[in-house]
Amino acid sequence: MRYADGGGLTAAGRAKREMVRFEAAEMFGQGVRPPEVARRLRVSRKSAYGWHAAWREGGSAALASKGPGGFPCRLDDGQVERLQTELGAARPRTAGRRTSAGLWRGSRR
Repeated sequence: MRYADGGGLTAAGRAKREMVRFEAAEMFGQGVRPPEVARRLRVSRKSAYGWHAAWREGGSAALASKGPGGFPCRLDDGQVERLQTELGAARPRTAGRRTSAGLWRGSRR
């Protein structure tokens, strides 16, 4: 997987981004325009304008993290544990084959 919780940022990463948004909210409250907020916080102007619009509608609370993205897992804890065990136990011969580029490819069953 590319990210720690299966997609998106880790909890620490989300908290860090949330703090940046709260800094932006503070600047908006002081009358700083979105392009200047973007420059100071080193974010895109698009993000700054989006945060500004959300801030105008709902204040700082509108910039709070909404938690991890994506769909909730439909497997129960036992199923997740079994899946992890099965994937960890898979041998290259049964799980697929190595390509000439050194990558593993799924079996052709």
